[in-house]
Amino acid sequence: MLDFTRFQVLTFDCYGTLIDWETGIFGALRPILTAHRRTVTGAELLELYSELESQAEQGEFRPYREVLQSVVRGFGERLGFVPSESEVRSLPESLANWLPFPDTVVALRKLKSRYQLAITSNVDDDLFAATAPRLEVQFDHVITAQQARAYKPSLRVFELAQERIGVKPDQWLHVAQSVYHDVVPAKSLGIATVWVNRPSPRPGAGAAKAASAQPDLEVSSLKALADLALPAKS
Repeated sequence: MLDFTRFQVLTFDCYGTLIDWETGIFGALRPILTAHRRTVTGAELLELYSELESQAEQGEFRPYREVLQSVVRGFGERLGFVPSESEVRSLPESLANWLPFPDTVVALRKLKSRYQLAITSNVDDDLFAATAPRLEVQFDHVITAQQARAYKPSLRVFELAQERIGVKPDQWLHVAQSVYHDVVPAKSLGIATVWVNRPSPRPGAGAAKAASAQPDLEVSSLKALADLALPAKS
């Protein structure tokens, strides 16, 4: 069990950890697939999404909005249809409407009473700015892929977070849903990790590439993490 008293700051991946990105992804992509008479299972859709997103994040940096547009075009290429320009734009445009998991806001408020909270997200600044009001807490720091000019699992995102926050690795706990994007790189830098293994049609990976690592703690929800970090006084 982690000694939560040693941590000063908790950093969070946003989409998939705090925000229900699978529901958001399904809500944006299924109407496109239906319009073009293509059918895939939820697990197949998430696996294809993970492949296309990862491919689009390789090479020279480009904004996440463009990454998501590339994902929609990639679905068309893989499944044999040509999406319209409005369909291509619909995935990044939907991001502002993606909702937090039911336990997110209460858990963040509870954790905020004890720790500094920060975001480390593979996203553009303006996209996170649209999401931030839904989380209902003031984060002490927000580090995005746009600022780092790199996408997790690149270590640059975590290195920039350390520069900004000024925290030692042994006082830092990183919380995330994606083993591939977050647990693997954070652990390589000596940062303790919590894997929020939320239920998914694609267990263990969701909309991220499948990867293997041993987090310091695994929980099924943010509420479970908050209850462990700040147990109720008897």
